Formats: sequence, structure tokens, C-alpha cells
Amino acid sequence: MFLYCGIACRRKFFWCYRLLSTYVTKTRYLFELKEDDDACRKAQQTGAFYLFHGLAPLLQTSAHQYLAPRHSLLASLHKPEMETELKGSFIELRKALFQLNARDASMLSTAQALLRWHDAHQFCSRSGQPTKKNVAGSKRVCPSNNIIYYPQMAPVVITLVSDGTRCLLARQSSFPKGMYSALAGFCDIGESVEETIRREVAEEVGLEVESLQYCASQHWPFPSGSLMIACHATVKPGQTEIQVNLRELETAAWFSHDEVATALKRKGPYTQQQNGTFPFWLPPKLAISHQLIKEWVEKQTCSSLPA
Repeated sequence: MFLYCGIACRRKFFWCYRLLSTYVTKTRYLFELKEDDDACRKAQQTGAFYLFHGLAPLLQTSAHQYLAPRHSLLASLHKPEMETELKGSFIELRKALFQLNARDASMLSTAQALLRWHDAHQFCSRSGQPTKKNVAGSKRVCPSNNIIYYPQMAPVVITLVSDGTRCLLARQSSFPKGMYSALAGFCDIGESVEETIRREVAEEVGLEVESLQYCASQHWPFPSGSLMIACHATVKPGQTEIQVNLRELETAAWFSHDEVATALKRKGPYTQQQNGTFPFWLPPKLAISHQLIKEWVEKQTCSSLPA
């Protein structure tokens, strides 16, 4: 059983912190918790915790949404007893993520990524000896050589390609039926973000990027903790014939503004239609790909309005 303590920890701040903004105060307090084991132990006494069994958080069901209750320190109980006592279930985060509120989704994603990282870094890569985590779980240290290991994220680009009036969306075989999203891929060693975008678009759909623009970024807990770097890209005029790399994608296609705008308005659940097909739909609002697609639609709408 794992307990995860986030920013819900509470304690009195030093008097000098009152001169700073709320954000700076919180940031410095969190830094203190990560670096000072005694301060972290003290905060745990009044802190609030998310509960995990393995990598699955304890969630409660409410209508069409999951709630992530936070608890004070609890006595160790077996999984069935814990679920009964707290009136919840340990549910795979991938299944529940889009049915959580934004705050819980962010905190649980961070917690799961940290738990996964600790599970995979229990031994020093140089000495082979067991590493030891600090109280906050912000790092691991090898006692034999004092090498410090910090949690890492893999950079991933997610790119919405456009030819000016249409956007390109694709799906992998692992996607839910009917769902399309923007192109995505991991950055290779030695690549810049721009180089990764151009390579991924060429590899996956056989197109050359002419220009690109940064949009936003998002932490993503799957498969093992990634930094999603979202960008818009346009392809060279007259070179829009898609050549799908079937090793990477199931299919890809150009979609018009109206098609995408209609899909953004659809609300789940998405069920099979009478003709055996599934409606065209897009990733939920919490996914950064949704933000990319929505931003493209809004820009297209604005550019079509009369001056």
C-alpha cells in the first residue's frame, strides 16, 4: 500500500514567507519538504494523502465521475479491507483519468509517475547496490557512492498538422473505437523539438513540415511519465497526399473545420451505431491534444469571419 502526499500538506510558514506571494510561498515550502526529511515527516502528521495499491489509486464513484478522496495517515490494511472501510475501489488510472476533476487528475498523474519511477530505480546503475529514497520521494541515493537519482520524464511531441483549411488526425489500433488524435512521438537523443516534429510527421504520414508553432505542454503519466510538447505545424502547399506508416498508425486522414467542430461538441459515451461503425470523436478535454484541436478550430473560425 502506498500513500502519496501532495500540496495538501499543511503547516505554519516561517514569518519571512509572509512577505512573498502565495505562489512563491507554496513553491518554497514544497522545496523545503523535498530537501528536509524532518520537515517532511512533520508535515505528514497533518497532511492529506492519496492512496494507491500498486499503481492504482483509490477512487469513489459518483454519478458519471470518479472522486479521489484524501486521507490522513492510516493503519496498514489489506486491499479488500481498505476498499470496504473507505467505500471505494482501487481503479487503473488510465481508465479513470478523464472522469476525474482537473486537480485530482493532475495530482494522481504525478503520484503514479513517481511511484512507477521509484519501482524501476531501486538499484544503482553504477554499483548495483540498492538505492534509498528520501522521505518526500523526490530522489533516490546510492549509499555506496552517494550518486543521487532524480525522477525523469521522457519528452514527447504532439503535433496537429494543417494544410491551411484542414487538419490531419490519426488513430492507432490501441485507441478507443472512433477516436482520432494529433500525431505524437518521442524525441530521439540529440534532437531538438523542431527536428522531432519534422521527423515524426515524415515518418508517420509522409509529409514535409513547412512551419511550426509551439502551443503548450502537459505532463502525461503513460506509459511511464512523459512531457507532452504540443505544437501546430503546416505542410508545404501542394504536398498533402498522406502515406500512412502502418507500423505506427492504423489510419490517418484530413478533416474539415466543420467535421472537427462537430466532433468537439459530441459528448460521450460513444457507442457503436446501427451500421456497425463508431462516430468520429476526439480526445477528452483534459488531454492536451484536445486543446490543440480546439485552438485550431477557433483560429479557423476567426479567420473566416468578415473583417
